[in-house]
Amino acid sequence: MSSLDARLGALRGTAPPVPHNARTLAALTANPSCERRVVIDAAGIDKDALAAHLGHGRPLQKSPLALDYGLVFERKVTSRGGTPLVPLLREALGLTLSEVAYADVNSVGSDHDTSPLRIRHARTRHLVLSAARRKSEPRTLLDHPVLRLTVAGHSVYLEPDVVAFQHNGNFHIVEIKSFPVIHGQPDPAKVAAALTQAAAYVLALRELLQDDGLPPQRVSDTVVLVNPRNFSHHPTATPHNARTQIRNLSRHLGRLHRLPELLDRLPPHTTFDLAPGPDKKPTRPRGDLAADLATTRPHYTPGCRHHCDLAFHCRTEARNQGRIEALGTAVGEDLAGIDTIATALALTDGHLHPSRDHKDITQALRHADRIHADLRTGRA
Repeated sequence: MSSLDARLGALRGTAPPVPHNARTLAALTANPSCERRVVIDAAGIDKDALAAHLGHGRPLQKSPLALDYGLVFERKVTSRGGTPLVPLLREALGLTLSEVAYADVNSVGSDHDTSPLRIRHARTRHLVLSAARRKSEPRTLLDHPVLRLTVAGHSVYLEPDVVAFQHNGNFHIVEIKSFPVIHGQPDPAKVAAALTQAAAYVLALRELLQDDGLPPQRVSDTVVLVNPRNFSHHPTATPHNARTQIRNLSRHLGRLHRLPELLDRLPPHTTFDLAPGPDKKPTRPRGDLAADLATTRPHYTPGCRHHCDLAFHCRTEARNQGRIEALGTAVGEDLAGIDTIATALALTDGHLHPSRDHKDITQALRHADRIHADLRTGRA
C-alpha cells in the first residue's frame, strides 16, 4: 500500500471505499473549486452516510417511479440483441450498418450471471480490441461494457450504456437517457449533464486503446444520446459534440494530482470515520465529525444540491459563517472578491475602507443601500 493510499484510508476509517462512477467524475467539473469534495471522493468516503449522521437530509433525488421508467426505456432500446438501436444509430451517425455483432457484457457467463466488474472489464477489453484490429469484423454493439479510467493514480471502473463500433474504425459512446426530446428539443441542462458523464466513458475508452498501442482518437468526440420522443416510449437518437465536456473533464482529472498537497493541509489525525458500533450504527460525535470536516475547504453553490449529498451541510455551514456564497450564485458573482456578508456590510456603511479592487463594488453597494433606505422611508 502506498503512503497516499494509507492517508486516504485513515480519512475513510473502517468503512469500505465507495468507488467513483461517471456521476461523481462529472461532479468534479460542476464545482472544481471544492477541495472538500476532491478529498472526500478521492478517499472513497460515503457522503450520504456523512450527511445522514450530521442530521442533514439528502438533496432531491430521482423518484422510484422515474428510475423505473428509465429502466423500462433502456430495456426497450436494448432488447432483442440491440435490434431497436441499430436503425437509430444508422440515422444519427449516417452509417450503413448491414450487420451488427451484439454482445451483452453484463453477463459474461450465462444469461442470468451478473459477473464481477473485473471479469466484465477483461471481456470488454477483448471485444473492443478485437473490433479495433479486425476491419472485416461486423459492426459491434457492446451492451453495458465495463471500462477503466485512471483517477488520481487509481483505477476506476465505469459502465456506459452502449459502445458502438462503426465501419470506418471509430468508436462512439451511446447513452440512453429517460428525459424526453420534445419536438426535437431536449432540456439543455440535462443534455450537458449527460455529455459530461459520457466524457468519462470517452476518456476511459481512449485509455484502453492507448494502453494497447492504438490511437486514442479513434474514439469519437460525438456522443449519441437516445431519449424518448416527446412523451412516448418511442426512442429517438441525436448526435452531440462532447468535445468541450471531454476537455473540461480531462483538465479537472489532471488537477487531482494536487491531492497530496490538499492532504498536507489537513491537521494530523483528521478522519471522517463514523466509528460504527456492533449494530453498524455510527458512534462518532456529530460535533467531532463536523470539526474535522471543517478542516477541508468547501465551495458551496446552490447547484451543489443537484450533485452532492453534503450540499445541505455545506449550505448550513456557509450560512453560519456568513459567507457570500450562501446568498446564491448571482450575489457571489456580483460581489466577486468579497468573501463574507460582514465584509460587504462593513464596506457599505463605511466601517471598512475599500481597497482599489473593491472600489467599484463598494460604490454599487452604497448606491443600493441608499435606494433601500429611500424605499423604507417612502421617498422613492
